[in-house]
Amino acid sequence: MDPTPLDLARAALLEERERLLDEQRETTIQAPDPMTYGSQAAAASQVFAQQRDLALRDHNQQLIEAVDAALARLDAGAYGICVTCGRAIAPERLEALPSAAHCIDCQKKATAGRHR
Repeated sequence: MDPTPLDLARAALLEERERLLDEQRETTIQAPDPMTYGSQAAAASQVFAQQRDLALRDHNQQLIEAVDAALARLDAGAYGICVTCGRAIAPERLEALPSAAHCIDCQKKATAGRHR
C-alpha cells in the first residue's frame, strides 16, 4: 500500500525533527577565555563566536518548535490548513516546507509586518 500524503508529511517532519535535535546536541556554547593584556581582538572574536552560536541554537529551537506544532496539527487533522486564514496551504509549499503553518499570502503579510 502506497503511503498517503499525510504519511509522507509525517515522515518528513519526523526526519527534520531528528536532524534538528542531532544538530542541537552537537552544538556546544563555550565561554570566552579570560582576557589578558593585548588580547582584546581575540576576546572580541570569542564573544562574537559565542553570540553566533547562541543565535544559531535559538533559531534551531524555533525550528524544532515549528516542527512539533506541525506534528500536532497533523494529529489534530488540521495539517495543511493556514492557521491565520483557514485556507489550504499549497501542496508545493508543504512539500518544500513541511512545517509551514501559513499559506503563502499570510506568510508574506506576517513577514512584511516584521520588516517595518
